[in-house]
Amino acid sequence: MSTRPVVLGSAVRHEWSLDPDFLTVNHGSYGATPKVVLAAQDEWRARMEAQPTRFFARELPGALRETAAVLAKVLSVEADDIAFVPNATTGCNAVLRSMRLEPDDEILHASHVYNAVRNTMIYVAGRSGAKVVSAELPFPRPDKAVLLANIEKAITKRTRIAVIDHITSPSGLVLPIEEVIKLCHVAGVPVLVDGAHGPGQVPLDLRALDADWYVGNCHKWWSAPKGCGFLHARGERRTDLHPVTISHGYGAGFTKEFDWTGTVDPTAYLALPAALDFFERLGGTALMERNKLLADKAGALLATSLGTEVGAPPDMAGAMASIRLPFEMEPTREGAIPIRMALQAAGCDAPVHGLAGGPWLRLSAYAYNEFSDYERLAQILPGAIASLHD
Repeated sequence: MSTRPVVLGSAVRHEWSLDPDFLTVNHGSYGATPKVVLAAQDEWRARMEAQPTRFFARELPGALRETAAVLAKVLSVEADDIAFVPNATTGCNAVLRSMRLEPDDEILHASHVYNAVRNTMIYVAGRSGAKVVSAELPFPRPDKAVLLANIEKAITKRTRIAVIDHITSPSGLVLPIEEVIKLCHVAGVPVLVDGAHGPGQVPLDLRALDADWYVGNCHKWWSAPKGCGFLHARGERRTDLHPVTISHGYGAGFTKEFDWTGTVDPTAYLALPAALDFFERLGGTALMERNKLLADKAGALLATSLGTEVGAPPDMAGAMASIRLPFEMEPTREGAIPIRMALQAAGCDAPVHGLAGGPWLRLSAYAYNEFSDYERLAQILPGAIASLHD
């Protein structure tokens, strides 16, 4: 990937349609699609609407596989091992709901798991009498050795799959995923990696990673259109793997089943090459490193301003940082809603999560951000916090 220097921050903000009056420091939740990528999607949509039957029957099958080949090259895998899904949650559902579990089988995950994926595990386990087991992720000040030891201790002879986040959603921690995969494989446990935040935030070589399944979002850090994700399955793990929606391709093989699950708008997938090109134009690996450094600097600023702490050390962080907020809160999803709404009312978007006995704000750093954005956030936070007690 390219490493040439690029002027970023406010100098490139015109590439997006972001509200100039609203402080966007939350690229991690939904991403933000640049205008050039939306234009590419519009071109595909125009082709689709020019003659829908011709497009779906004759153009789309080849176009999807060509796009998969572009993505496969970036991920260092084979195109036939990649299927497109609307988002990482759908990909996780496909893997988990394709499993044949027995009573007392176990599904293992690390804490800080994404709630939607946890719910999927609970649903799948409940239908078969299996159990969901959580390995504690130490936080704040996480320790890799402790995390690995906790996962190892949680594995039993009944563990049928480990579902591990590459980068945790509520806390933004970059987990030692390669070491986790190796540990699980030694124990004979296959691994599904929820890489919702991985692509475009950290370098990604799926062949080297060697997960059994890896699901990722392209609409976050690669800035593809919303509804563009992928599921990678190693060759032997494609057997008996089916999409959430069974359709005409049932039984015809992995790519046939996933490439057609009914009539949908596939243009988000087809615009992915334009998003990858744009990502490269902004620096590729150099952009990822720049975002990581900016998030680290921003996290330190807010922690100092608030008199609190950052949740993770630099070696377990990417382009997101979590900062403890200086008040007590019930550590639940519902408990975090008032402060997030207060921030939105103040013209800022930054998610807040209940972790480790209190509220933690998660910020993101992307190409259109610069340090002054976080200085502005530091000015907004005291008033937003005070408004909770009015």
